[in-house]
Amino acid sequence: MNRIGIFFGTETGTTRLIAKKIHKKLGDDIAAKPLNVNRIALADMLQYDALILGTPSYGIGEIPGRSAGCLEPNWEEFLAQFESADFSGKRVALFGLGAQERYSDRFASSLLRLYEVFKGFGAEIVGSWPTDGYTFDHSAAIVDGRFVGLVIDARTQGMHTDERIDIWLETVKPLLLEKVGMSA
Repeated sequence: MNRIGIFFGTETGTTRLIAKKIHKKLGDDIAAKPLNVNRIALADMLQYDALILGTPSYGIGEIPGRSAGCLEPNWEEFLAQFESADFSGKRVALFGLGAQERYSDRFASSLLRLYEVFKGFGAEIVGSWPTDGYTFDHSAAIVDGRFVGLVIDARTQGMHTDERIDIWLETVKPLLLEKVGMSA
């Protein structure tokens, strides 16, 4: 499919709202409508060569799902389908939500689990994000001094959300479009 696929897991709906903002900024010609991972099959995701994936942070850095306390199916249940998944040749940009003040000791840490899973199944991960501008004690989602994807704190830094998405999209959009044979 020669558009960017956008998929998310959510518990409270905030990750869905961020996915919808990203979609709106990219437009229908470039990106498919965002889909909740609790409503799709693996084949739905595999049809895209370029993906934007979003996750809330839940538990203590776990992948969000029922075992982490989520009430609805989430990433954990979706990823159970991955026994022989192959994301080789796919380019993936990640975004994650977290609350830096409330969960300062594990800020946006679930993002690392998503990174590890998709990288482990062969995906090329793009779109790391600087840690500047956040105040927290620890995040597992930092690799080589940067978050593995865009991090949004809608609770205490909602005023920065649109600007952060815009800056992040400036970096990831050309990389994702290149993968689907479009130019920026």
